[in-house]
Amino acid sequence: MKIRPLADKVLVQRLEAENKTAGGIMLPDAAKEKPQKGKVISAGEGRVLDDGKLQKMQVKKGDVVLFTSYAGTEVKIDGKEYLIMSESDIMAVIET
Repeated sequence: MKIRPLADKVLVQRLEAENKTAGGIMLPDAAKEKPQKGKVISAGEGRVLDDGKLQKMQVKKGDVVLFTSYAGTEVKIDGKEYLIMSESDIMAVIET
């Protein structure tokens, strides 16, 4: 199934949480926090401004991004979990 977000919405797949702390302590699943980092799977065309012009998206497919804690709506597509969020919920693009 192919999903195409509308307007300024972004489809993000959450990246896996770390299994251990910086000190090397293994974390059980119950203690892990949901990561705030994910990969952009698909993005909409952009937001329509008050003057009718289209503001293009700043993120694109394949970008690894940091987003706010309670960003987006969780959806399950073909057995995989994704988040659909507004571009404004994304705080940064991670560049390597």
